[in-house]
Amino acid sequence: MEIVVGTKKWSTWSLRPWLALKRTGAPFTETLVQLREVETSTAEILKHSPSGLVPVLKADGLVIWDSLAICEYLAERFPQAKLWPEDGAERALARSVTAEMHSGFGDLRRECPMDLGLVTTAQLSAGVQANVRRIVSVWTECLARSGGPFLFGHWTIADAFYTPVATRFRTYGVDLSAFGDSDGRAAGYRDALLSTPEFLEWEAAA
Repeated sequence: MEIVVGTKKWSTWSLRPWLALKRTGAPFTETLVQLREVETSTAEILKHSPSGLVPVLKADGLVIWDSLAICEYLAERFPQAKLWPEDGAERALARSVTAEMHSGFGDLRRECPMDLGLVTTAQLSAGVQANVRRIVSVWTECLARSGGPFLFGHWTIADAFYTPVATRFRTYGVDLSAFGDSDGRAAGYRDALLSTPEFLEWEAAA
């Protein structure tokens, strides 16, 4: 298998399926495309991706694009990795919170982009504040249900999708206690995401 990813410092969409792929334990090769190089990045991506976007997974004669589609493929191909919860009800909930991350939180995405090389503080707009409050709610409800340390007990695709969010909270100095994290559970989860061996490997290469 080959996964094509964008610049590791910035590419949230690449990070998510890369983490899932690492969790399968399957061997793969990685092709890195440098983003934000106007004259070359689009042309390089189009060599691999019909959508002109990264990430892309090449496997079994297929070209699979979109982060969630790649993760779903990996969950089906490697059931032993347990990338979704085994219980049907928990799996439905995990898919719900993952899909919400996949399509939502636009203000947070736009105003607080992932940058693994940056540590700063930011004045959060009302829209970003609403996004953070909702994310803290999702995290605390799932953790209360599962008991942690991850959203559904063991690590799943849902955790892959919220790992870039955890980096944003660290980068921009977001105090989660100001957004409903009364017992520190969300902060602990953020730290757990940023401490996994897979994320640390990605970050070291960024």
